[in-house]
Amino acid sequence: MTCPKSPTNMLINCIGLFISLASIWWLREYGQHYSAATGGIIITCLALAVPIIVLEWIFLKPYRNKSAGLDFSAAKSKRSGNLKRTAIKLLGLYASFGFVAFIYWIFPEYRGGYYEGFFSILRTILIGLMLVAIPYFYFIDRAMTEPKDGYWHMGMLVLGQWSEISWAKIGQLLLGWTVKLFFLPLMFRYSGNNLNSLINVNFSNVFNLSGDLSGRMSLNLYSFFNNFLFYIDLLFVTVGYCFTVRLFDSHIRSTEPTFLGWVVAVMCYQPFWGAVFGSLYISYNSGRDWSNLFWDMPWVHFSYGAVILSLVVIYVWASMAFGIRFSNLTHRGILTNGAYRYTKHPAYISKNLSWWLIFMPFLMAPEFDDKLRLSLLLILQNVIYFFRSRTEERHLSMDADYIAYSAYIEKHGMFAWVGRWLPVLKFKPGQLFNVESRPARTTAVGGDTGRSVESVYDKV
Repeated sequence: MTCPKSPTNMLINCIGLFISLASIWWLREYGQHYSAATGGIIITCLALAVPIIVLEWIFLKPYRNKSAGLDFSAAKSKRSGNLKRTAIKLLGLYASFGFVAFIYWIFPEYRGGYYEGFFSILRTILIGLMLVAIPYFYFIDRAMTEPKDGYWHMGMLVLGQWSEISWAKIGQLLLGWTVKLFFLPLMFRYSGNNLNSLINVNFSNVFNLSGDLSGRMSLNLYSFFNNFLFYIDLLFVTVGYCFTVRLFDSHIRSTEPTFLGWVVAVMCYQPFWGAVFGSLYISYNSGRDWSNLFWDMPWVHFSYGAVILSLVVIYVWASMAFGIRFSNLTHRGILTNGAYRYTKHPAYISKNLSWWLIFMPFLMAPEFDDKLRLSLLLILQNVIYFFRSRTEERHLSMDADYIAYSAYIEKHGMFAWVGRWLPVLKFKPGQLFNVESRPARTTAVGGDTGRSVESVYDKV
């Protein structure tokens, strides 16, 4: 049994990261007039994305992937594009922009100044995006194997041609844009904050080891590398939400269709986490953490912090595997390289383990009932991420490559023993748990219409 080929390449992603990090040095030395929250983050994101796109185009040729839905054969390339269909698609795209603008206009979350940097960039590039879309849509329409995509159906909806539209495709299109409109402003803001810290960091304070040998010494190092690692994560995440392009085979194939999948994902992010769940219901922070415990033991403090950072490295390694394809709640290609070669959820596993090491509620809370209560709350947080992983697997199991990948991981993955000990947790296509259920409906999987996900799984 072999593992399916990944749509990304870690070496290419590392080259893009190196160039993007070099752009931070340039911003520190020569780009002080750029705001980190606007011009700075655009420069670093482009410095990551452009090399990856170019190198993938040369070596991986993503436009040839079956998942791209494009055919640039000689016979097809000579065919003229359909101007009417392109115009309908453009109408659908502009209607989608209107949908996004309406959401930003109506909800108070987006009417303050918190996202002003993001919106200032959006206002600057919007007209350009609308103009560039005209030749791009015409060019892509000529090669699409199924040219009547979600944008076409949205355009037909605007034109009132309801008898010819697919509500399912329109729903998937709007869900995809909802993912983008929710997560992109957040990630843009977070990455801008981290970039600003890196541009203005005083390295003499970070690496000054000549002071007193207290926890304060290693905490400076820990804080710097923690911020640096999470910046890398946010960089790939931000780029991923920006570059959903069919020509690069980084477009959205499908968006999470279930209410449960959306709830367990969105509740982990602002404003829902900070305003409701993280502060009122699932607050497991006792007010003290690992740094307080080991403050007067410098080498223990240093070593323990290094262990936490090693988990963050795994988390970032998982994000890097996406290249330009990161996105919550969407399917944009099945990753099988990097950390995903060893387990299906390296980011979730490392993140949840790091929380136990950081907060240690079983040890840091003052009283026994607080230790128990806060530990149970952290377990509840772990359960939320468990359901995030299961809903993602159920969604991705519509792709035959994910079924093959899951079968490979169940035999060769780091945690294959879990499925052997607890068979109910073994992967079952289309379901959250490995339990008996009604026969699966016939579903198109990986472009092969007429086979159920179970039948594909049985043949892997």
